[in-house]
Amino acid sequence: MPIGCLGHHGRVTTDAGARRDEDGTGALLPSRGLLVAELVIVLALSLGRSGVYSLVRIIEAATAPGGLGAQTTTMNASVRPDRPWFDLTYQLLNIAFALVPVALAGYLLVRSGTTLRDVWFRGAGWGDLPRGAAIAAGVGSVGLAFYLLMHALGLSVTVAASGLDTSRWWTVPVLVLAALENAVLEEFIVLGYVLVRLRQLGWSDTRAIVAAAVLRGSYHLYQGLGGFVGNLVMGLLFGWLYRRWGRVGPLVVAHTLLDVGAFVGYAALAGRVGWLPT
Repeated sequence: MPIGCLGHHGRVTTDAGARRDEDGTGALLPSRGLLVAELVIVLALSLGRSGVYSLVRIIEAATAPGGLGAQTTTMNASVRPDRPWFDLTYQLLNIAFALVPVALAGYLLVRSGTTLRDVWFRGAGWGDLPRGAAIAAGVGSVGLAFYLLMHALGLSVTVAASGLDTSRWWTVPVLVLAALENAVLEEFIVLGYVLVRLRQLGWSDTRAIVAAAVLRGSYHLYQGLGGFVGNLVMGLLFGWLYRRWGRVGPLVVAHTLLDVGAFVGYAALAGRVGWLPT
């Protein structure tokens, strides 16, 4: 099954420079130039921007005293640790505004005649939950082992997955929401938007999946080489599964569970077990 409902449909160029699907829906796509510009803008507002910052951060970390292995990066950092209610407010605002690019991507897809049900929710149901959980179990166990190996080799920074005060009642709920936000942002943008647009630009499924996986790895570069490679491989798997299923639900579930395990697990175990780098 091709990505979403896009398949290998032909395109007809109209007098206005747009292209119309030949699948009987009559969907009118923007011209190739506009699609490329749209992709660049959406990514510059979201994950592409994160990729650029990650590249700068890994160069900074690699050239710092001690190299990558001696550096630490903190995720979910506290904004105002001295004023917990403002800290909570900032955390929730950050989560909410981070999801705006997903709404923008959905709007642009619908505006161009692409049906979100076909590219985001085709065949969605409760069965996505156990599928996602099974993916998370497999990816999570391998991913943790790979991170520990890369860290031991000095190829990954120490990832402090939570910088929030564990004594706050809202820390765990905020970490769970942050995990959900990451999953929705990444899977709806990388799978449900970038892959869709690349296919509409005429890219093959394989080429599009590889490109999206490289994008996924790029914005994890701040974690070091291990973060890049691990997320690149996960991106290839997720891209293939999205191509097979045509929906993002199981991958959002898997990603959420992976991040909940990382964020909440780190908050619970950091400093209490010897095998977890801190």
